[in-house]
Amino acid sequence: MPEFSAPSSHPPLGLIAGEGIFPKLVARGAKAAGRQVVCAAFSGSADPDLAAECDRFKWVGVVRLGQWIRFLKKSGCHEAIMVGRVAKRKLFSRWKYLQNVPDLRTLRLWLSELRRDRRDQAILFAVIRELEREGITLIDSTRFCADQLCTEGVMTSRAPTPAQWEDVRFGWELCQNLSRLDIGQAIALKDKTVLAVEALEGTNAMIQRAGEMCRGGNWTLIKVSNVRQDMRVDVPTVGVRTIEHLHAAGAGCLVLEAGKTILLEKEKVLEAAERLKIAIIGCVRPPDAHNSAAS
Repeated sequence: MPEFSAPSSHPPLGLIAGEGIFPKLVARGAKAAGRQVVCAAFSGSADPDLAAECDRFKWVGVVRLGQWIRFLKKSGCHEAIMVGRVAKRKLFSRWKYLQNVPDLRTLRLWLSELRRDRRDQAILFAVIRELEREGITLIDSTRFCADQLCTEGVMTSRAPTPAQWEDVRFGWELCQNLSRLDIGQAIALKDKTVLAVEALEGTNAMIQRAGEMCRGGNWTLIKVSNVRQDMRVDVPTVGVRTIEHLHAAGAGCLVLEAGKTILLEKEKVLEAAERLKIAIIGCVRPPDAHNSAAS
């Protein structure tokens, strides 16, 4: 495979890609900023259409870290962005049944640095260190799509009801505490009663459970970032499908952490929320009674 070259003023950007549209948004933003994009896409997770958004593209195994690094280095990348979800159930399945055999580099990392702590954050930071050892710096994943970040305040024409504001005030710090404990980053509640807590299954499955618990609808979903969030690897995302899942489950309000949550194709997300009558608000702290009444 020939060496990849780019003008020195615009070195190629490495893109390590999992599921969803987030990798596409990064690729489009980077190319608009004059960067060539070299993508190591996780087989079985990334969208095949992502290849059309990149200058160079290769399928890699999610547990084959050495393969990613060799491809990015050979392509001349010194910076990279890692985005797109890899479902935890896939990771657990692969490790348990060796459906995707890890390479030597990944296995060494798994048995040494990660021997005592294999939580998400530990794995991600071990990967960051391994990339840095090879001269590849992982950068803020929102650098090329900052316009997609959630902003503070009510983002839809529909504002939360007084009862929903009460749930936001009650549930915001509760959700932050769950994040501190690494339990999950989202909760569903109505009338100050917690309906469901996000865990291994992910937000969409939790939304479905909440809808089953609250047949009357008009409940609120609060989704926050990890309290130790690192914008390189841990940015919560919400897309049109999330809004559709909320509507199907009877939710009436979505609360997100402003400046730390990506709305995937923001305009489409807000249009879907307007159409399906779901209020969206961005918070950086629990709203007080005066501010919520003014909204």
